[in-house]
Amino acid sequence: MRIDLRTPTAPELPAIVDALRSWQQDGLPIQLHPGDLGWSWQIGAEGLAARLRIWAGRREVLAVGMLDGPDVLRLGIAPHAAADAALAQAIAADLSDPSREVLPDGPVSVEARFGPALRKQFAARGWQPGEVWAPFVLDLDARLPDVEVPVVSLDVGRDGFTAPDSPAAELVAAWSRVHAAAFDSTRFTVDRWQMTANGYPYASARCLLALDPERGPVATSIVWSAGPGRPGLIEPLGVEPDARGSGFGRAITLASAHALRALGSSSVLVCTPAANTPATATYAAAGFQRLPDAADFTLDRL
Repeated sequence: MRIDLRTPTAPELPAIVDALRSWQQDGLPIQLHPGDLGWSWQIGAEGLAARLRIWAGRREVLAVGMLDGPDVLRLGIAPHAAADAALAQAIAADLSDPSREVLPDGPVSVEARFGPALRKQFAARGWQPGEVWAPFVLDLDARLPDVEVPVVSLDVGRDGFTAPDSPAAELVAAWSRVHAAAFDSTRFTVDRWQMTANGYPYASARCLLALDPERGPVATSIVWSAGPGRPGLIEPLGVEPDARGSGFGRAITLASAHALRALGSSSVLVCTPAANTPATATYAAAGFQRLPDAADFTLDRL
């Protein structure tokens, strides 16, 4: 089977998101989720499309890669193609060769947690274990504990807000401020939130803000549905530094689970670096099951 590699255009993004939605299944390793594209939509549709690579057969897209920076690619593979040797060989060859213009010279990493044929190809080509991640899952058939702090949903719609002094605008500004503080980021702004909210995947998302009665907004998350009966994703989730250790991480995590249940998700997925002990403790405290740790693949071509 012939496998073609290309960079998609912005008008193709909805179809790619829908393909990723159809690939999400309970019981499979966590891989690229439509919510990952939804969160990355903050750079705009054109910018996101430029970061994507798709591998397609004659009739359908079989794999999607998203560049998370210039030297890291995160992969999703159609479940029915996970054991396809031709696809695995094509992807591994493209990612191992800088002339294919996917990954550059020097040290590079690939997040490929799913696809036994591809993982075998990486090992054969000298790729080594890289950063280790801790995946977590919560079955939404189980009873969820109540959320013990106030949490609001930024239900401002895909068209966002218009009046800068409206209550919705104030919530968006608070969400953006808390997120930026939680991740020590100077890049995330209200304009980036607006771009995210205007993206195609956001129609199946909920943006949440946890409140401390004394300090005000202290924790944030966005949850992304892949459709009824499929796993949903938390991406991102953060707590303001001064509010950590007071239960707000657990509260926003539980609120995220409740939101995904309301959207019809079958389970909740989240992944964090295994070295991030506070995050792993938060998800465990919220009742999530920790799955086996998963390492990225890394290759240094210098």
